Amino acid sequence: MKIFQPDLIVKNVTMITTEMLKEHGIKALVLDVDNTLTTHGNPEPGEGVLQWLDSMRQEQIPMMIVSNNSHGRVKPFAELLQLEFVSRGWKPLTVGMTKACKRFSLLPSEVAIVGDQLFTDILGGKLKGMKCILTEPICLESGPFFRLKRKLEHKLMKTER
Repeated sequence: MKIFQPDLIVKNVTMITTEMLKEHGIKALVLDVDNTLTTHGNPEPGEGVLQWLDSMRQEQIPMMIVSNNSHGRVKPFAELLQLEFVSRGWKPLTVGMTKACKRFSLLPSEVAIVGDQLFTDILGGKLKGMKCILTEPICLESGPFFRLKRKLEHKLMKTER
């Protein structure tokens, strides 16, 4: 198992289709927030996210948010999207993803995590035994820590292939 290798890579969350999910045996989705569903710290979802969520709901795909962010950041965003959530999910630890799988009553192998970071979302999903869908970040962060992390992620993606 390549611990940092996502099962699928998409430009953004709205490119995930129910056909894609069925093809990979995915019955539910765990969604990251910042740079996956919206830009970092933004209280509004990104372009097309609400419509995409509606299309997933129409196909009866269970979804919930698992974020490392605080309750104060995640709760209003999750309520706006009408999604259950786990804040302080401790990714890459599997605490939040374990809660999600239990709420879905599904095996981890039937659930996919969707996120923009290898070191939190993808690693955490792999450690839990979930499918992993990597999105491009909506907007690159400007801080030195994030720039270093993105550079390391880029190198890992090249070596994992």
